[in-house]
Amino acid sequence: MYFKDVIGQESIKRRLIETAQRNVIPHAQLFYEQGGAGAFPLALAYARYLNCKDRSATDACGHCPSCLKYNELAHPDLHFVFPMVKNDKKKKESCDDYLPEWRSMLKKQTYFNLSHWIECIEVGNSQAIIYSKESEEIMRKLNRRIYEADYRILLVWLPEKLHPDCANKLLKIIEEPPANTVILMVSEAPDLVLGTIQSRAQRLNIRAIQTEDIVNVLVRQEGLEPEPAAHVARLSGGSYIKALEIISVNEENAFFLECFKGIMRNSWARNVKAMKAAADQLAGIGRERQKNFLAYCQYLIRENFMYRFQSPELNYMNNTEAGFALKFSTYVNERNVFELVDTLTKAEQHISQNVNAKMVFFDLSLRITVLIRR
Repeated sequence: MYFKDVIGQESIKRRLIETAQRNVIPHAQLFYEQGGAGAFPLALAYARYLNCKDRSATDACGHCPSCLKYNELAHPDLHFVFPMVKNDKKKKESCDDYLPEWRSMLKKQTYFNLSHWIECIEVGNSQAIIYSKESEEIMRKLNRRIYEADYRILLVWLPEKLHPDCANKLLKIIEEPPANTVILMVSEAPDLVLGTIQSRAQRLNIRAIQTEDIVNVLVRQEGLEPEPAAHVARLSGGSYIKALEIISVNEENAFFLECFKGIMRNSWARNVKAMKAAADQLAGIGRERQKNFLAYCQYLIRENFMYRFQSPELNYMNNTEAGFALKFSTYVNERNVFELVDTLTKAEQHISQNVNAKMVFFDLSLRITVLIRR
């Protein structure tokens, strides 16, 4: 990943390049975004640039020994930390044990989210975290000598997934890392990152990608015509991941939409038997997907409410979702919209807290039964 491969974000690129050129590099930085804006690609491009032996005013060279190792994501002074799931049968106990899968994914896509990673490592319903024991691996890596780079890089993806014990053990080394060590953290929920870690890192807010930048990359790389590319870019809300999902007719969202339709129909019909069956089905898809589904439901409720105003510029649904909204939007109104969103938000919180999923989704359907008829 080079700066030239990062979509838009020109001001942040200039800022990062300037720190390297002036040799004023914060030892700990927290890149944060809402998802799909390019925080991880930026951090990885920055790590490459810091260690490039022949960098230009705008990017790494691509041909020096350091860049060649970065091409394979195998530089001895580049270390990755990311959420994972322990698998005793396959002897997967640390991030290093998942490096082959991690590198394979990054070579295919550098704009990704936790769902993509969970799918890649095939861990089913398990929740991925950064385990307490990972702190020992991190300390070991950061305390050994630097092999050949100017800067040893620790790139932590999703520090909000750090186990509390792991996070607390890392406070000292984040505050005072060994010489020539740079810690780059990439978060999609910075408020969930331990406050004492936040206070020890310089924060960089990676804003949503500009619409014209998404249009340009969709036309150049995905072969879309300018007009449909502009439509997709507007629907994406500045997320390249969302843009790709829209144009690929994402199977996940299609599944989520059908589940949403089912819940609403069951609640309207007060079909308790179907509610229980739907709860059983959703209980089996894994907690990360359950949280994603509930977030998607909140999005649909908001969009169906806005759909009633007949203002296309305010609506961000794709054609399939908009087709469903033709009839369903009449059931989302001023009398229930806030409580519907609040009910879905609380259900998402309960899933995050490991409450029994069957109970959460069955209770959700019962509550919607009351709200949908207002």
